[in-house]
Amino acid sequence: MSKVLILKSSILGDYSQSGQLVEHLKQHWEQQGAEISVRDLAAEPLPMLDGEIASGLRGGDQLSARQEQALLLSDSLIQELKAHDTIVIAAPMYNFSIPTQLKNWIDLVARAGVSFTYTETGPKGLITGKRAVLITTRGGVHKGGASDHVVPYLKTVLGFIGIEEVETVYSEALNMGPEASKQGIESAQQALEKIVA
Repeated sequence: MSKVLILKSSILGDYSQSGQLVEHLKQHWEQQGAEISVRDLAAEPLPMLDGEIASGLRGGDQLSARQEQALLLSDSLIQELKAHDTIVIAAPMYNFSIPTQLKNWIDLVARAGVSFTYTETGPKGLITGKRAVLITTRGGVHKGGASDHVVPYLKTVLGFIGIEEVETVYSEALNMGPEASKQGIESAQQALEKIVA
C-alpha cells in the first residue's frame, strides 16, 4: 500500500486554491487505498530558524530547552518524511517564492549528517527512494520564466536531500479573470488525475 505525505502551506485555509487541488488528489488516492498523512504547515506552524535553533540542530550536551525541543521536532519531521513513499508539496506562489511556513519545514528537515551529508565529491542526499509531487498555484503565468522561484528552488532542495523523482503540476493565471482561472484549475486537476492513474 502506498504511503503518501501531503504538506499544505497556504495561509488561506478553506479559500486556498492549492488546498482544493490537494483535496482533489487526496480523494483519488484514497479511492485506490493509499495511506495518507496530512501536515498543514499554516494551521500548525513550525518555528522559524534562528541562531539558537540552528546551533541546536547540530546537537550537543548543553542544549537549551528550546534547542532540545527543536531538535526533537526536526528528528520527528525527518522520520515522517522517511516513512512515506510519496511526498506531495502544495506550494502557492507568494511574491514569487514559497510561503514562509514551507521554508520553516525545509529548514528543519535539511540537516547535515541526517538528511544529507558532505563528501569529497560534494553533498549527497540521504533520503532516497522517494517520489515528490509539487502542486503550485499562482495568480499569473510564471512557468519556465525568470519570475518562478518556487519550482526550481523546491527541486533543488529535494534533490539535495536525495529526492530526485519530482513531478510538478502548475495551476496558473488564477487572478487573470474567471475563464483563465477556471482553465488553470481544471488543467491542474486533469494533471493530478494522470499522476494517480
